[in-house]
Amino acid sequence: MRILLTGTNGYIGMRLLPLLLDAGHEVICCVRNKNRLSIDRETKSRVSIVEIDFLKTPDPSVLPADIDAAYYLIHSMSSSTKDFDKQEEISAQNFNTYLENTNISQVIYLSGIVNEKNLSKHLWSRKNVEETLYKGNYNLTVLRSGIIVGSGSSSFEIIRDLCEKLPLMITPKWVNTKTQPIAIRDVLSFMTGVLVNEKCYNQSFDISGPDILTYKEMLYLYAKTRRIRLFIFTLPVMTPRLSSYWLYFVTSTSYKLALNLVDSMSIPVIANDTRLQEVLNLAPMSYVRALELAFIKIEQNQVVSSWKDSMISGRFRKDIQKFVTVPKRGCFKDRKKINIRDSKSVLDRIWAIGGDTGWYYGNWMWKIRGYIDKFFGGVGLRRGRTHPHKISSGDALDFWRVLVADKKNMRLLLFAEMKVPGEAWLEFDIDDNNILHQTATFRPKGIWGRIYWYLMIPFHYFIFGGMIRRIAS
Repeated sequence: MRILLTGTNGYIGMRLLPLLLDAGHEVICCVRNKNRLSIDRETKSRVSIVEIDFLKTPDPSVLPADIDAAYYLIHSMSSSTKDFDKQEEISAQNFNTYLENTNISQVIYLSGIVNEKNLSKHLWSRKNVEETLYKGNYNLTVLRSGIIVGSGSSSFEIIRDLCEKLPLMITPKWVNTKTQPIAIRDVLSFMTGVLVNEKCYNQSFDISGPDILTYKEMLYLYAKTRRIRLFIFTLPVMTPRLSSYWLYFVTSTSYKLALNLVDSMSIPVIANDTRLQEVLNLAPMSYVRALELAFIKIEQNQVVSSWKDSMISGRFRKDIQKFVTVPKRGCFKDRKKINIRDSKSVLDRIWAIGGDTGWYYGNWMWKIRGYIDKFFGGVGLRRGRTHPHKISSGDALDFWRVLVADKKNMRLLLFAEMKVPGEAWLEFDIDDNNILHQTATFRPKGIWGRIYWYLMIPFHYFIFGGMIRRIAS
């Protein structure tokens, strides 16, 4: 079958793609920018790629007519705290327009459980998108999911950050809200199981794990699974804004995502039916089992995708590829070079930079810079990196975004997503004479940008000089 996969770069899309390919399907990956598709060359050779921004005026001619099914995995919750619901509605309407002239028979939409009368803005938007998609010229299958637990999922990473970093928590009252988490493996089983299954056409199903838990119970069970001590004290009142700041400073989530999550955490998310389990003969695993499997993947360095690598985790939501060409004029540059003996081992050290490895020199200064960035609303260092040795274009790397990761031509280009009065790049490349070049480029914005650069020169002297020597040694 020919399947259109939207949101390919997202957490779910990256995990669903290999399953569809292994099942023998022909997959059309729908992305805003094809250079942002973080898959290896072998996988790229097996898929078709089409560039579509569903917030822009539709051009249906870019899609082939012979599409059998599609997965709709688009959401805008992390891009805005005010109008993400309008953006999601526009995206769904334009999606319908794109599919009008195709032969598609089914669309599968992953939504959220919306069984309460009073819904948060986030859950109301998911329900509104569902109603919009039902107006399309195809059979719709909606999977309404609870919190998704798996290595790299935003929910898992937030729980992990809280429990690992705060043995004593003073929490808002929403930690007593009940929810029904589901393992990522079960989500994917449901998503592939309903594909061209006529019993599932034009229906909405709740999908969830077997456990109904409060957020506090989820935290305690995580701590028990990890064998760490945890004490939680709940305040009767904590405003949504304070709760959002609490999540933002303690975890790796962005402030916009934190605010929208907190808005939803006061609403119970409980499944009302198990019909789909019976139709597909699936028995979802427990929350504790989902945690155990997540850590197996983490310990084996087999995390397939992470929400941190999506553009929603950084400063720049769109057109990040316009920064691939490093400017030459109107910029300050710190250039360093050093002779090396073994280009392969040096390249491996470059490819391992950041995350748990650190930056090879002055890591305490990098950490202070991360704390300062977080304080001023930036991403800080908490995103780390998904894999300790592999890097792809578009990945998050602490407070950098990978623009170019070309190991064959021995070049790595990073773009800063930290809060700075300008734009910053960090580039590593090895030439044919076995010379490692390390270049930091800063394009200032106004007088404050220039002042910032001159104030940082003493730090750059030590940090960048020490870094290139350590990498080359």
